[in-house]
Order: sequence, then structure tokens, then C-alpha cells
Amino acid sequence: MFNFNKYLTLLIIFILFSTLTVKAQGKYTSAAVGFYNVENIFDTIKSVGYVDGTLKFNDPNYHIQIAEADISKYQTEEFKQAYTYENINGKKIIRPLILQDEFLPNGNKKWNTEKYFQKINNISKVISKLGADVTGSAPVIVGLCEIETKAIMTDIANSKALKKYDYGVVHFNSFDARGVDTGLLYQKSRFKVIDAKPHTIYNYDENGNRKYTRDILQVTGLLDGEEITFLVNHWPSRSGGEKATIPARLESAKVMKGIFDDLKAKNPNAKIIAMGDFNDDPISPSIKNTFNPAGEAGKVEANGFYDPMIPLYKKGAGTLAYRDSWNLFDQFISTASLVTATKDYSSYKIFKTEIFNKDYLKATEGQYKGYPNRMWSGDTYRANGYSDHFPVYTILLKEAK
Repeated sequence: MFNFNKYLTLLIIFILFSTLTVKAQGKYTSAAVGFYNVENIFDTIKSVGYVDGTLKFNDPNYHIQIAEADISKYQTEEFKQAYTYENINGKKIIRPLILQDEFLPNGNKKWNTEKYFQKINNISKVISKLGADVTGSAPVIVGLCEIETKAIMTDIANSKALKKYDYGVVHFNSFDARGVDTGLLYQKSRFKVIDAKPHTIYNYDENGNRKYTRDILQVTGLLDGEEITFLVNHWPSRSGGEKATIPARLESAKVMKGIFDDLKAKNPNAKIIAMGDFNDDPISPSIKNTFNPAGEAGKVEANGFYDPMIPLYKKGAGTLAYRDSWNLFDQFISTASLVTATKDYSSYKIFKTEIFNKDYLKATEGQYKGYPNRMWSGDTYRANGYSDHFPVYTILLKEAK
């Protein structure tokens, strides 16, 4: 039976949104900021890490991937200490990588060039759509995690879906045990990098041995002339149990809070957006106890933090599913300087934040129907798969000059 009232309500919403979109593209300058856990993008080459301790830690050549077959071409020395900048200082060492074997041509997944570029193209098409309904463009900034090398990020930037946007790449190898890192793509015509560096997370097991995880990537630059810092995160997982792994994520939160504090000490009005797979929900101790963010623009204190994912979490939305329940691990946390409760868009402010969970990103059958559509189910390959996470994005808006 036709429901006229429901039809009229939907029509009004459509007209209002269409009008807002037109205004956003005309009266305002907009920029989408996306984040995507792309789920294990490895190349097809068996490799190791080569660390040149004669360089500064934030030099892109400090820590690179090289083919295992090319080790003899490099001057190295034996190294059996913990991987810290202090211990490596002045040395040139080889760092073995673990857990990459399944993503090799002779591994369980029979990973090859064709499958690799299928993954690159699938992920790139998704990235190109983040926020495009408002901005009319691919996102200006994209944070990524579970990327093995800078070359992989370059392949994403050069993909058919993204090449015309001329993305630059920021990436540093971390000492993560799996060999995956965080990285940032940025449209070079709109964002100028001022500073970029990694921040190490130091976690230890019960015996005092170092547990290696991903660095927090800090990139400060000018977005259409306005200084903003982006922090890309991938905090330690819950493998081993949520409660047992809480301390590792609390340490990550502590480091991230320290970056916020340092930047705000230099500039109390610094604009900072942290994004990432925090492996925790908005109400988890790592986020709640460390940042105590508000989920509504009108409730953000002057020196406080804003997590626009909180309202989505309260509605039951999520970015990944596990054992028939949803988690919202992929989030944005920003300074109050990026929040407006009065629609003051004289400078860049957060306009809206969404989970990008289009139907084509969802599994359509089986026990995981409705979950993120992964490229791999165990070792079973699906060419139409993407990732085990939905991406997220936030729209920044300011009045056009």
C-alpha cells in the first residue's frame, strides 16, 4: 500500500540534501578526509627490512624494504638487540620479516601480480568515492593502514580510479612484527606537507620483551593554505583477548595524546585530526579515559576533543563485524578547533562524518551476509572482495573566498 506521508518525508529529505550539496560545492570549499583499513596489502616479493642507522629516523630511506635476494648488495652487520632508534644508531642492519609468506606466489594464497592489482584497483575505486557525494571529488586526504610498503601506496595513487588526482605519498616503515604500516595519501594541488614523522609505540610482554606494533604517522601541512595535522593510527589488535590487550592500546592512546599536547602547547588553536583503526570502540577505556571526547559539536569543551563516531556507535553502526556483533574501531578524533556548533565555517570545520558502507562492500550470502566483503575467506580468493573493514570519512567545510 502506498504510504504518501513516508514518500513526502523522503522527498523533503532528498531536496534538502540536494540543496545542501549544491551549496557545499558553490558557497563553500570542501575537502573529504578518508581512512581505510585495507586489510593486508602485500607485494609479491619475499623481502626484508634494511635499516640505515646513519640516517635520521624520519628520513624516508632510514628503513626500507629490499628483496631478500638482494641482501648481499648492502653493507650490514649482525644485530641482536631490540629495534630502537638508540640501539640502531650508526649501524646498518637487516630486519627479518615474518608472516609475509602467505602473500607470496608459492604461499597458501598463491598471491600473484594479477591478484595484487585486482586488490589495488578494488581499494582505489572505493577511495575515489569517499565523500564524493558532497565534494564532487575523491578525498583530499586519505589515511591507510595494513600497507606493506611505500611502493604499494604509490600503486594505489597511480591506479585508474585515482591517478588524475595526483596524490603524493607519506610512508615510513615501522618495526611491526607483520611488516604492515600506516600511510597517508594527499592531493598535491591542495595539501602541502610541512613536516612528517613516525611516533613509535613501546609495548612489552610479561617477560619484558618488546612487542612490535605500528607507528603513529604524523603529517602536518597546509590544506588550501590552512595548517592542519593528521595522525594516522593502527593500534594493537585484540588478539589474545580484549582485556589482556587493553594495556597495549592504552599505551598507544598515551602516545597519541602526547602528540596532541605537544602540538597544542605550541599553538593552543592547532587543528589536529587523528584517524585510524583503534581496535577499540568510542566507549573503550583507551579512548574514553584518555580523551573523554564529546560526540556532539555543542558539547565539545574549548580544550577538549570531538569524536563524531559516538552518535553512530550509539545507533549500533559499525565498521567491522565479529561473531555476530559490530564494532566501530575506525574513528576520527579531533581538537575543538575543528568543531562548530554555530555553523561558523570561516575556516575549515567538520561538516559531517560517515561510514562508507555501500551495498557492494557487503557480503551478499552465507553466514557473513551483510559483513564487509573481504577478498580472502581463509585462503579462498574472491576477485570482487575489498577489506574486512568499511572505510570512514569526514567532510571539512569552509566559506569560499
